[in-house]
Formats: sequence, C-alpha cells, structure tokens
Amino acid sequence: MASMKRPRLTSAKPLTNFHMELTFIDGSVFTVDFTPFFDESPGLAPLRHAEAFAKATIIPSGGWTVEWPEFDIQIGADTLWLDAQAQNAPDENTRAFAQWRARHGLSLKQAAEALGMTPRTMSAYGTGARPVPRYVVLACKGWEAERNAQS
Repeated sequence: MASMKRPRLTSAKPLTNFHMELTFIDGSVFTVDFTPFFDESPGLAPLRHAEAFAKATIIPSGGWTVEWPEFDIQIGADTLWLDAQAQNAPDENTRAFAQWRARHGLSLKQAAEALGMTPRTMSAYGTGARPVPRYVVLACKGWEAERNAQS
C-alpha cells in the first residue's frame, strides 16, 4: 500500500443515484454520495443529470482530481478525501469533526492551529486511530461561531 501525505486517487467509479466509489493510493475505498454537494455548490448543477455525472474521469497526471471536462468541473482528491471521511465516519463526533474540516477546507495543520492542538492529534482523529471527544466537536462549533461573527 502506498502512503498518503496528500490524498490521491487511483480510481473514481460513478455509481447509480449520484454515488461514486473512490479508491485512494493507500488502498482505501469509499463510496461518496454527491447529492448533498449539489445544493451546497451551484456550480455542480450540470452533474445533477445521471448521464453527465457518469462521465467522471481522473486526470491522468497523478490522481489529484476528478473532472468532468465537458463542464469544466474539477474536484480535488483532498476535498473528496475529507468528504469521504465525513460521510463514512464511524460515529457522530468523528463525522462532525470531518465535516467541519471539509466545510472550511482545513488541513491537519490548520485544524490543529484553530483548536490549539497538535497536527498529530488531528491526524489521529482524522484517521480514526483515536475517537474524537465531544469537547473537540464543541470547540469546532465555537471556532465556527466565532469566525462567522467576525464576518
């Protein structure tokens, strides 16, 4: 199995009902439901049609993105990794933590800085090596509320 400092894909297989099976270079395989993304990202509207969604392809330059060339739509492997983690988390706290990172596009280092923790701890939470405590989820919500108040 290849290690994965930054997520990269080896395959992206469109399935029915706007799901996609993603295989990453470390051998992990996740199924991601794209339907929630359609409401969050108006730019993905062309993919609401099954025929269009089924045309997903990986750019041959190393698996960094999935793209739909006809619509000039690309989604990075790192974004898909975070979404896969959020949708496939084993418990609610892990899911909330992964969704928080995905929503704000935070790297492990950025998440650690935001919460006053170490990147190693963030990595342990992100990989499931350690369960995400409830207080971390509450800290994520507090960080988000504070950030929104400043906007």
